[in-house]
Amino acid sequence: MDINFEYYKVFYFAAKYGNLTKAAMALGSNQPNVTRMMKLLEGQLNCRLFVREARGISLTKEGELLYSHVEIAYRHLLNAQEELCRQDAGRGGTVEIGATEAALHLFLLHVLHDFKMAYPAIKIKIHNHTTWDTLKHLMNGKMDLAVITTPFEVPKTYACVKALDFHEILAGGMQYANLCGKLLKLQDVREYPWIGLGRGSATYQLYKDFFISHKIDLELDMEVATSDLMLPLIENNLGIGFVPEKLALPYIEKKKMVQIPLDCDIPQRSIQIVLDKGRGRSLAADTFYKYLKSQGSARQAALQDAKSVIAPGADGEN
Repeated sequence: MDINFEYYKVFYFAAKYGNLTKAAMALGSNQPNVTRMMKLLEGQLNCRLFVREARGISLTKEGELLYSHVEIAYRHLLNAQEELCRQDAGRGGTVEIGATEAALHLFLLHVLHDFKMAYPAIKIKIHNHTTWDTLKHLMNGKMDLAVITTPFEVPKTYACVKALDFHEILAGGMQYANLCGKLLKLQDVREYPWIGLGRGSATYQLYKDFFISHKIDLELDMEVATSDLMLPLIENNLGIGFVPEKLALPYIEKKKMVQIPLDCDIPQRSIQIVLDKGRGRSLAADTFYKYLKSQGSARQAALQDAKSVIAPGADGEN
């Protein structure tokens, strides 16, 4: 099917603005010409894309499907055009990434400052979703890469690079300080109110499976959308829950929260950088990916070095 790509450009603006007159203004054209092109596009695709309404137009189901693809293609073309127009293409352009809350606070925030200092012309758009939602957007081509928390599964065509291992602890507000005297079994704390990430998140399923492995069927008393929302709820004694140790430490040091010790191992987690190996990346996205990858490798190496330090007196030395 040989369709003039100009029609898709006009369709993009018409769908974006929801108004043919505004689309015409953005394109430097006129409303009759935009209407004509849209009728030609509908005729060639043999389906209806728009429904006229009092205040403009709305997309049909076919129109929404087409827009979901055209929007991605148009954004990629604009990014490519932006980079090609720069003499130093490797230091310009836009990168769109998806990140979970834990990945943002435990890893990304620490590396973004130095990256922006090194590449000030590269623009970064961060979309905050759950691990599964981020992967869905990545697979749909709406993001260049993802920085997410385990567990997750991706096809073999996707590259996964570990950026950081992190440990979670069971935390509660000061009302739960009486639980800190000894190692507790999960059975001992099952009756307390629990706070956690809600259904549809990888974290929810991780801990659901964790409790089942200990023969406990536990339902959350309070579900939240992001991990940083858990901390103020726990601080205010609304329940207990598993949170990244690094995020909880400031609260514990200020005696606003306590760590509740357990006699079982809490699942180990990590932050991973994920991208589609089969899809081309812009120079800006490739520059950012390589930077994140190097930072992740450096942090992992530093962690291994710290673990390998021999304590005084080891190997028989005094």
